[in-house]
Amino acid sequence: MTTAFTHQTRKEALLEELAREVPDLPERISEPQSDPALARLRTLGTQLWLDTGQLEEASKLWRREITALTTNNTLANQVVQTGIMDQVIVQAARRIRDIDPGITLDDLVMDVAFVVNCHIALRLVHAFDAMVSVELHPSVAHDMERTLSYARRYYAVHPDRFIIKIPLTPEGYCAVARARQEGIPINYTLGFSARQNYLAALLARPNYVNVFLGRLNAVVADNGLGDGRFVGEKVTLASQQALRALRQQHADIPTQQIAASMRNAEQMRTLAGVDVFTIPPKAVQEFYAQNHAPENITPALEADYTVTIHDPGAYAEIAALWTVDDAFQRFAQELAARGGARLTGDDLRAADRAHGTRLFTEFTPEEQATLRAEGKIPQLARWRGRAALDTLMTEAALQSFIVDQNAFDDRIRNLIANT
Repeated sequence: MTTAFTHQTRKEALLEELAREVPDLPERISEPQSDPALARLRTLGTQLWLDTGQLEEASKLWRREITALTTNNTLANQVVQTGIMDQVIVQAARRIRDIDPGITLDDLVMDVAFVVNCHIALRLVHAFDAMVSVELHPSVAHDMERTLSYARRYYAVHPDRFIIKIPLTPEGYCAVARARQEGIPINYTLGFSARQNYLAALLARPNYVNVFLGRLNAVVADNGLGDGRFVGEKVTLASQQALRALRQQHADIPTQQIAASMRNAEQMRTLAGVDVFTIPPKAVQEFYAQNHAPENITPALEADYTVTIHDPGAYAEIAALWTVDDAFQRFAQELAARGGARLTGDDLRAADRAHGTRLFTEFTPEEQATLRAEGKIPQLARWRGRAALDTLMTEAALQSFIVDQNAFDDRIRNLIANT
């Protein structure tokens, strides 16, 4: 065994140890209250996940029917900026440097961020005895091997409770396919269309895929294309139907649909029956305050919501979000036949160009910087003709996470500068 291999093995063991050593674990909520309206959603087939990394916030909203929590770069950064993880950051950095004195600052920040994310998630696991979906550092989004490496790290820390989020990129599709072969549970995140999720299920078989429905409503409304109502809901239901058909056709496809990025309590009713809700605290609070009678919550999977688009030229672009036509199905089936775990991101880009699906547009560094400046909701007039809307929204989401991750990383850098 080489010295370098032994050193790396020792370092991996240390990171796993640091990740699991959570000081002052919170008390477990042993007998949470039940909520009849949430119980009705559960009987309709919807799993309920709380979308927050804040332990105190989650404790106030937790009910027996909620089974998981989700964190991401934005939510983790909110926790880190409170200062609650400062001591963990300093101690983890010191111990990592002791075993790897030549580590670069960037690599040290990545390792410490991994430890901190695990602590945030494990505190939630312990308090609620729940599954927690944890997000990778966005810098690995286009690196298949590093994506796999970090997915394995998280899985090793708590294989029974962690669901690993991997962002929807060409390399992500391929990394998910490989991770699923190893039995790692995956939440394939930053999805914005039924076709993205159809390809993911067929090619990589993740446990979960997403539609960030609130952002879809917002991008239509904020760009003056319509009132935005029901755009995200229509996409979510179309994706749910496509996945349900694939699950019926393929016994080895487990993929469930997440209705993500909810904005209000009403969406919990208009999407009743979708496989999973990830619900932000504001929407949950609204839902409790409205005190819904369970019998008034009815299945919505067959709902056909009307979307109003004022700009006729934009309608086809928006309608593509909820459309999985025959040509795209053939494209997905051809890729799947090649074996998702054997493909690379470049393979997917080449197939995308050959079929004209416009699913994997590559953005220049300057374009990425522009999207970061625009935030989660891009200015569509600037991008029309450059990229399909789902691809653009995925890239904008990834860039917005980079902004929050940079703030997270900067706090680590400032704290460990003199350790």
